[in-house]
Amino acid sequence: MNTDSLSPVWAPRVLSVLSVLRIFTGLDLLQHGTGKVLGFPVVPMFANVQINSLAGVGGLIELIGGILFTIGLFTRPVAFILSGFTAAAYFMAHAGRGFYPVLNGGELAALFSFVFLYFAFAGAGPWSVDALLRRK
Repeated sequence: MNTDSLSPVWAPRVLSVLSVLRIFTGLDLLQHGTGKVLGFPVVPMFANVQINSLAGVGGLIELIGGILFTIGLFTRPVAFILSGFTAAAYFMAHAGRGFYPVLNGGELAALFSFVFLYFAFAGAGPWSVDALLRRK
């Protein structure tokens, strides 16, 4: 993220907010993966997900991608993949039910897609494994 236009006082705070957004978003996606793959938390809708089904493969992507994104490892490529994954989820599961996301139940998938796309360009922020590796 380019912080040149921000005052020196606000630049570090904005980057910290970027990290907090990344961590929260990653944990939010991760709970979908753990619900589908590990059965925790118990989500009735995910009760019969088979690992070799489309939902099961999606759960693995959410689980692995959610972990990597949360800790901020390989953030840009992981975010790019997750952006495409959540966009595909939106169009496969929600768009056919109507144009407006609020009516077709796709608000979360659409929002995930754009947040991940943002991180694909912005990077992980200072509180990440990527930042630690860059310092060394």
